[in-house]
Amino acid sequence: RIFILAYLKGSEIQESLMEFKPIDWILKEGTLAESFPVSAERKLFPTEFQLKGDIVSISENFNKNENTGIFENTGIMINGNVTTLKTQPNYLGDYTLLRDLVQNGEVTSEFYIDSNDLDKWFYLKGPKKEMRKNAQGFEYNYSEGGMIFPDPLDKPSRTIITGEGGKSPSRFKHVIQTPKGYRRLSPVELERLNMFPDDHTKLEGVSDTKRAFFMGNALVVGVIEKIGLALTEKFINGIALQSERQKISH
Repeated sequence: RIFILAYLKGSEIQESLMEFKPIDWILKEGTLAESFPVSAERKLFPTEFQLKGDIVSISENFNKNENTGIFENTGIMINGNVTTLKTQPNYLGDYTLLRDLVQNGEVTSEFYIDSNDLDKWFYLKGPKKEMRKNAQGFEYNYSEGGMIFPDPLDKPSRTIITGEGGKSPSRFKHVIQTPKGYRRLSPVELERLNMFPDDHTKLEGVSDTKRAFFMGNALVVGVIEKIGLALTEKFINGIALQSERQKISH
């Protein structure tokens, strides 16, 4: 996911932003930096450039004929002036792993993969380099790298996509190995991955496949909550600062 925060010109937060150097807002003072602290090895040498022209011109010509992009994973733009650099999480605490969210003995048999289908799963998850033919009869070389199969329980989970539900083999669905065999993730486990309460999507008339679809279309609510709290604090502080300035001016 890419999270973008925009501030209305003339608002308290936007005026506060203008008081800082872009690099300081990115690394320390900004809403996202306060929500999720980061560090940067090359903070003294960020990439800086200016976006000129209208939206259509920028869309058609920006970085044209270049092999690599110039945006890093973190940045800020003020009046078309971009500052961007690569950051890493500044976090030394515990991480939630996939195994922490797995249900124990509460999953029904429909989520377990039939041994007769395992070859299909291994094929779809594995690397490929083969000739294929499209509907018009055109042959082409097809290749893709392999994926870890089954999904490792000792690491954070991959992103959930909308096609997560259903029994059919898929390259993108999560599969874990349990003492009872390989199985897909349950709706409750998918809810937990997005930090929703258990059975949040368990509603009358809503199938397990549809519940998985909902989670594939969702955001991790804990991320949004942390950003919202930081944004609220900045808003409150901005109002307090504005009130203090008004008192001084009077």
